[in-house]
Amino acid sequence: MKKYGRTYHLPISPGVMNDDKILQEMSVLTAAEDVVFTEKMDGENTTIHSGGCHARSPDSGYHASRDWMKAYAAGMSMTLAENERIVGEYLFAQHSVAYDNLPTYFLGFAWIIGSTIQSWDATLRRFDALGIKPVPLLRRGPFNDDAINGVLAGLDLGRQEGFVVRETSSFDETEMGTHMAKYVRADHVQSESHWMQTEITQNGLRTK
Repeated sequence: MKKYGRTYHLPISPGVMNDDKILQEMSVLTAAEDVVFTEKMDGENTTIHSGGCHARSPDSGYHASRDWMKAYAAGMSMTLAENERIVGEYLFAQHSVAYDNLPTYFLGFAWIIGSTIQSWDATLRRFDALGIKPVPLLRRGPFNDDAINGVLAGLDLGRQEGFVVRETSSFDETEMGTHMAKYVRADHVQSESHWMQTEITQNGLRTK
């Protein structure tokens, strides 16, 4: 089991908290031939591996909201190699953003073999083979101000958390601090109580 690395904030991200890190070196993203912008979903970072699944911290304890995730992971863990991990956003329990039209409660965003985060296209092929839905794609192409402004113009930051941008080619987990970043809306956490200390409010699934 291995903890998924931290995604740094873009310098323009208004949702930076005291313990967050900000991307200081933009040259890798600006020089990339191709990047993808995906929606930053407001859930629990979760890893599926050959032995089951865990929240971002491998030593996370039991919580009733994780029962669905454990059952879901059990159906595919046995098909994963020992050095293979699927990472995504688990959206069963409502956090600060409420969802009422999810395709499923787990949306993937990374496929890792060893310490290498696989290319975006290879990741989508692996997700398709496993029956995993990816996080929503917002834009693909170069990384520049026009792209950022276009993505932001298409977001409703009253109902969406923000976006994540990553280089489409593969890179090592140690390079997450330069090859990807996130933009989070201002005042994202809008409750004084952590979602795990309150009654579980279940997000809604798509009906058709």
